[in-house]
Amino acid sequence: MATLLISGAHPSNLHGDCLHRNSKFCASAFCKPVASIFSKLTFPNGRPSVPVLQVQELKGERGSTLLQQLPLQGPQHYSRLRIFSGTANLPLAQEIACYLGIELGKIKIKRFADGEIYVQLQESVRGCDVFLVQPTCPPANENLMELLVMIDACRRASARNITAVIPYFGYARADRKTLGRESIAAKLVANLITEAGANRVLACDLHSGQSMGYFDIPVDHVYGQPVILDYLSSKIISSRDLVVVSPDVGGVARARVFAKKLSDAPLAIVDKRRQGHNTSEVRNLIGDVKGKVAVMVDDMIDTAGTIANGAALLHEKGAREVYACSTHAVFSPPAIERLSGGLFQEVIVTNTIALKDENYFPQLTILSVANLLGETIWRVYDDVSVSSIFH
Repeated sequence: MATLLISGAHPSNLHGDCLHRNSKFCASAFCKPVASIFSKLTFPNGRPSVPVLQVQELKGERGSTLLQQLPLQGPQHYSRLRIFSGTANLPLAQEIACYLGIELGKIKIKRFADGEIYVQLQESVRGCDVFLVQPTCPPANENLMELLVMIDACRRASARNITAVIPYFGYARADRKTLGRESIAAKLVANLITEAGANRVLACDLHSGQSMGYFDIPVDHVYGQPVILDYLSSKIISSRDLVVVSPDVGGVARARVFAKKLSDAPLAIVDKRRQGHNTSEVRNLIGDVKGKVAVMVDDMIDTAGTIANGAALLHEKGAREVYACSTHAVFSPPAIERLSGGLFQEVIVTNTIALKDENYFPQLTILSVANLLGETIWRVYDDVSVSSIFH
């Protein structure tokens, strides 16, 4: 059955009643009681059961847990913090606000008959630090334009700082010219966000590191790997049986970092030849996977052609089981058919993109990055180091 794992309570609130950073001042209706680790909540309408993960146990600096405990302030310290959500991923924004112990800001977003987007903030943001949660996932152009109009509304309402929180950055793959007379759309989108009035961008697992350089404003880049690694560490798999697989040469650096953190597992590489956009052909496998549990790591799964072809090759080479791990579940057709066809023991993704009900399948596990993004937002707001989360 498909499952959703929600990153649980902050270490400072292990004995609290809800899943957020500052329970004392929380007024969010989204908060729910903390269940025991992996306890299941059932849905009367037949939706997949939802285990709730209570605590993130990855170790960070000074031997403490991943999300460091910072001094909790009173309500006045939150008075200038505002979080608004677009329509692309409202559940994630609600989880982030719940973690921070505040309510989402009131905003009105609608479409006119001709498709134009209308945005009105329904509370004052004058002098406030505003965080706008809006992934530019499909439909990419609609969600991108909505983000730009939200930024403009905040700028014209005299917000002090505007941070675009983009869990999934669309157009990130168009980051260089591979053929003559091509556009570099990633740079164009970065310019649009900057010119609209954003002062900072918070992004999760960009397709390539150079995309940060396309922005002329500060970019806080966070990684979904710790959430996936934390989940994998809960599974009973011998480190001697593991091998981390990069589905293509371009993802080797990402897979190498993942393998190092996963008990320094060996690395294998799939040699892929791309025939065109969204089409690829697998040629060879570099490395030994015979009798091992293969963990394929990528930043996103779009049509799933690359990762499915790679999984088929791994089975041919004798892999015992194949897991697919990815931060962004784009899931363009025919991804669901490929992923649910029996090649994968489990497909592990995060909730940077809100999935439609029809995109659930039995092997799917969804992990929440709400606590990770919430902690990053708090550190940006409170002028505390963000990089120390991952050290």
